[in-house]
Amino acid sequence: MTCFEFNPEGGGIALDDLAHKPVFLTVTEVLPKEKKQKEEKTMVLGQAAVDLLPLLEGESSFETMVPLHPVPGSPIEPFRSGVKQCSLEVKVFVAEPLLTPAQISGGNLLKVTLEAAYSVPESFLPIGPLQNYMVGMQVPSAGEKDYPIFFKNGTLKLGGEREPVPRPKKWPIPNILAPGANNIPDSFIVGGPYEEEEGELNHPEDREFRNQAECMKKRITWDLESRCYLDPPAVVSFQKRIADCRFWPVEITRVPLVAVPKGKSAKFEKTDDEGQFSFHGVAYVNMVPLLYPGVKKIRGAFHVYPYLDSTVYEKTKCLFSLFRDTGHNLIQNNKVGGINSPVSKPVVSKNLKEDKTVKEKDMEGKPRPGDVQAPSIKSQSSDTPLEMEPSLCNNPEGQQYVEAGTYIVLEIELDKALVPKRMPEELARRVKEMIPPRPPLTRRTGGAQKAVSDYHKQIKNISRAILNEYHNMFGKQVVKTGNDIDSETLEEQKCQLNYELNCSGKYFAFKEQLKHAVVKIVREKYLKTTSFESQEELQKFISELYVFLVDQMHVALNQTMPDDVQGTPPAIYTSSEQLGLFAFEAEVNENYEMATVYYEERLVREPQNLEHWLDYGAFCLLTEDNIKAQECFRKALSLNQNHIQSLLLCGVLAVLMENYEQAEVFFEDATCLEPTNVVAWTLLGLYYEIQNNDIRMEMAFHEASKQLQARVLQAQVTKQKSTGTIEYVEEGGKAESSLGPWGVTNVSSTAALKVEAPTGLGAPLSILDEFLDESSQLQSDSHEPILSVQCQDPATSQKASNIFIKETGSKKEALKSQESSTCLHSTPYSVSQTPTTIFMETIRFLMKVNAVQYVHRVLAHELLCPHGGPSCEYYLVLAQTHLLKKDFAKAEEYLQQAAQMDYLNPNVWGVKGHLYFLSGNHVEAKACYERTISFVVDASEMHFIFLRLGQIYLEEKEYEKAKKTYLQACKRSPSCLTWLGLGIACYRLEELTEAEDALSEANALNNYNAEVWAYLALVCLKAGRQLEAEQAYKYTMKLKLKDENLLAELHMVQETVGFGNPSF
Repeated sequence: MTCFEFNPEGGGIALDDLAHKPVFLTVTEVLPKEKKQKEEKTMVLGQAAVDLLPLLEGESSFETMVPLHPVPGSPIEPFRSGVKQCSLEVKVFVAEPLLTPAQISGGNLLKVTLEAAYSVPESFLPIGPLQNYMVGMQVPSAGEKDYPIFFKNGTLKLGGEREPVPRPKKWPIPNILAPGANNIPDSFIVGGPYEEEEGELNHPEDREFRNQAECMKKRITWDLESRCYLDPPAVVSFQKRIADCRFWPVEITRVPLVAVPKGKSAKFEKTDDEGQFSFHGVAYVNMVPLLYPGVKKIRGAFHVYPYLDSTVYEKTKCLFSLFRDTGHNLIQNNKVGGINSPVSKPVVSKNLKEDKTVKEKDMEGKPRPGDVQAPSIKSQSSDTPLEMEPSLCNNPEGQQYVEAGTYIVLEIELDKALVPKRMPEELARRVKEMIPPRPPLTRRTGGAQKAVSDYHKQIKNISRAILNEYHNMFGKQVVKTGNDIDSETLEEQKCQLNYELNCSGKYFAFKEQLKHAVVKIVREKYLKTTSFESQEELQKFISELYVFLVDQMHVALNQTMPDDVQGTPPAIYTSSEQLGLFAFEAEVNENYEMATVYYEERLVREPQNLEHWLDYGAFCLLTEDNIKAQECFRKALSLNQNHIQSLLLCGVLAVLMENYEQAEVFFEDATCLEPTNVVAWTLLGLYYEIQNNDIRMEMAFHEASKQLQARVLQAQVTKQKSTGTIEYVEEGGKAESSLGPWGVTNVSSTAALKVEAPTGLGAPLSILDEFLDESSQLQSDSHEPILSVQCQDPATSQKASNIFIKETGSKKEALKSQESSTCLHSTPYSVSQTPTTIFMETIRFLMKVNAVQYVHRVLAHELLCPHGGPSCEYYLVLAQTHLLKKDFAKAEEYLQQAAQMDYLNPNVWGVKGHLYFLSGNHVEAKACYERTISFVVDASEMHFIFLRLGQIYLEEKEYEKAKKTYLQACKRSPSCLTWLGLGIACYRLEELTEAEDALSEANALNNYNAEVWAYLALVCLKAGRQLEAEQAYKYTMKLKLKDENLLAELHMVQETVGFGNPSF
């Protein structure tokens, strides 16, 4: 056992040193001294690395078992695999904890892992002078100086195979004797799917390029992890810097390695290459995700661009370059065999005046690649932009990164999230506090229904007993006389029966037999369990009870002797789905009173069905009764507190009523319960926008787009598994999808035009220009679908993706500047789909529940979305919102634009028909409706298209067409209105039997429709059935028929046939 004490020079040690530098224990063997030897010989056996990170977690001592890694040629090096490795048991003690509890809770640990740079320029060669490939970045601290992090000694590889995963992360410490000691224990690079990364190359169109770059092309590997301890003030500064500057620069460069002369007296001679660093590039890392709630790590691939002061300042507000402005210090530590550890990191000063003086002396007369010729360098925190000379150096070496498509894979991880995330348990608890759950009531075995049924049972038993008594007394007399018994004889028999029952005591027994059943009715039905306060109240209750008991006695007697009474017709039961359809019909026809009756009847039938509450709440939103809508949505949520749609609608109502704290709870709870819900994340982002929280808004929108992309890709994979790869008709190219900011574009076409691009950069663009001109001309002339162009030369674009053309030629210049693929809108409706964005998904949800007040905010985002914009569906939604407001002029304007973008969309023509119908232009409405039903694909609401088209046919006396139209509606979704229309058409065609059948169906579904009774009266008049005609006419007048023309026709037919109106 060996024990030693370490006291750092100066009386202290930096916490950063404990974070990123382990303690290396070197085991040395002392060999016996041989003859003629002045000193003993030693042999290094191995090294072990002890991570001191537990000391920064508040521990004052810890014990660990670390492996002893043998140096090459060591005797402890295992000769075969499977042999147990030597290890050291190490105990570390400190006199007192290094951190206070406040520092532990408020501090944080930053870990930066640099994996590799892929697809590096072809000019990087493994032969020739040795080069040091370095990457650096700055971490803000609480003081005046930023903390620099350097990754040095990258290894250039030619490629040919993918880097293995998992592979260990390494200490950023050079010159470690044992090769295995540079691996950080229990820390590995595991990789992951590209789509889950936070970088720039995580789109589906980047997959092929990344696979090729990470397998076949040159790369520089580091696999180093550097740590940095952030005390509480540094955490605040770190968080503030991210909020101020979302992009942080990560620089990359190459510096020649210089050999150290041997011999103690040899002096180092500076060569011309010593002060030069070349291929100065920079990657811009978006650090904002670290400010998202609960996010502790970002990992991704980031493009490398040439380092230009103006661009770096514009993106990052940073004026300081690690490699350019500290180049002299780096070169001094850039000798082969020199110690190149982070101990000698240069301090990055925010006032660069002194550093610049030293630097200019050492590098005088030597150009600096990537630097502006004469910049006016000011402090890093200065807001004054750089003063540029007219002539700028283009950094041609750095430009090679762009041409090669170089990118670095970087991971930045924090020990604790900067912004804590509320736990799902807390959100669920708060929802329960706002809306207590209401479990369904258990059915009682007793109750009013059972009390009434018991009463019926006793009545039936007593009635049988009385019949037996009557048969015993008067049975023979009844047999002799038969049924011809006069009333006087019946009254005499009744008196004799009553006398016999009273004398024998059977009457009293029957009363006692009924007594218990009546008591149960009083208690269960009328809830009377206490004495009455007054005699008047008692008499009133007895009268009410007597009426009820007599009525129920008649019901029971009718059930006992069904042959003696006329059977009641069976009730026509309408299902909840039918009631919903009837309510929707009344809602669209603006008969809100009848719609309310239907919605409430559904609730009475099934009060525990939350879908009924949601439908009623959506109806209340349409009528702008937000308070009642909120009650309905909260009732639905109380029935099932994990129901996502109820949570979202409660959140929407909370926003509309400005209860923002509750809205946040609802939306966050929805995203926790269903993290893959696109609408939930989008609504959460819209809420954060209202709160002016841009960072969280971006987080929510980004998560929504990621989930939308995953869903589309999963759908494509499922479709390919079931039907094979989707192919174009002519060329057979695969359909692709691309994800831009907040949207997924599905592009398909009935034909594809494949253009082989010549070599060079100018030729493809000229071909594309010609095709844009021709396609825009073609579209403006014929409105036919435009084909898609696929460029085959990867040099024409930084990303290997297809280029799709917008429909108008005016957007040709914007197309060239976009890196991501754009959308082809003008394609057949049955084949292609417009771009799917998170905002359009949300708009569909909001329109379904009539949340029109919220839709316009989302439409604004859809208009600005890179993959959204003015699409056919966008204009269609705008037209529908204006149609609800009766703004027919605006609705027609938007419908015209929607038709221009997709004239084969049946929904456009359907809504257009509704517009003309509501505005009274039935001729145009008829043409639009006929065009809609002629499409192969149905519109979303065919029910009302059939109803209104049939009505127009009836008005124009095209009864045969009306009959066919209403028949289709009855087959799809039968209702009172569809059967009524069919009955009217058949009546006008003199098909009275078919008309009566159809009208009877309509009457069975809704016997409160006066028009149905009126036409039934007309049919009965024509058929000569006086009694039925009078009954139908009576209900027509009772329900107050509003159609004066129909009423006049009815009176005229009555006068013609001479009956049907009892008032004649």
